[in-house]
Amino acid sequence: MNATDLASLGSGSLVGFVLGLIGGGGSILAVPLLVYVVGVAQPHIAIGTSAVAVSLSAFANLIGHARAGHVRWPCALVFSAAGMAGAALGSALGKRFDGQMLLLLFGVLMLAIALAMLLRKAGGPESFQPLSRATAGRLLPRLIAMGGAVGALSGFFGIGGGFLIVPGLMGAARLPMIMAVGSSLVAVTAFGATTAASYALSGLVDWRIAALFVGGGLAGGVAGTVLAKRLAARKALLTQVFAGIVALVGAYVVARGAWSLWG
Repeated sequence: MNATDLASLGSGSLVGFVLGLIGGGGSILAVPLLVYVVGVAQPHIAIGTSAVAVSLSAFANLIGHARAGHVRWPCALVFSAAGMAGAALGSALGKRFDGQMLLLLFGVLMLAIALAMLLRKAGGPESFQPLSRATAGRLLPRLIAMGGAVGALSGFFGIGGGFLIVPGLMGAARLPMIMAVGSSLVAVTAFGATTAASYALSGLVDWRIAALFVGGGLAGGVAGTVLAKRLAARKALLTQVFAGIVALVGAYVVARGAWSLWG
């Protein structure tokens, strides 16, 4: 096992740890870790490899949420189907962008997500209505539009998009938080798989690094989940700290991308 393998395991462990600790957001770090820590030279390969890891990790977490009854399948499937079309379009467009420009835009997205995390307030009870013939006329257009938009962003940047999908589901279908989190994993799995397939067909996935990244993520996720149970009362503080880290990494990615393009 060489230094790249160890860096892949360690980076995957960090992403999994964050996911287990605060329940989302860790995948936004995957691309910067793959580029700046693991040393993946081409940003497009980092994005394709990240998409594989994100999809597999989301599927592993989905199983537990589905068993607990936290997935609202009709809403999740409609949202995911629309998002898969958006992810296919987004990934096709992303592959056409200059790699350094893509990293620059990715850093800007990280800053936006960090700001959204810091400003986000705990929501109150929502008036959820299941997707049915009676509600389809109202819910379907919102689910399709939101799913397509979020999927396009997910495909373009190669991220899971959980922090975009959860509020998207809550806004479109008035899902309670726990149901939105569980249902979002259907979409994260689908979006990641669509993006990964698009990049894999273009030969832009490093499968060895992806496997090591996922393996590290599983171990890190267990550790993060254990710690989350002990620090449950400080979840809001942990989220704020993580948002600060995302903002710092995003600023670094923007600076590196800008220097590479115009320095």
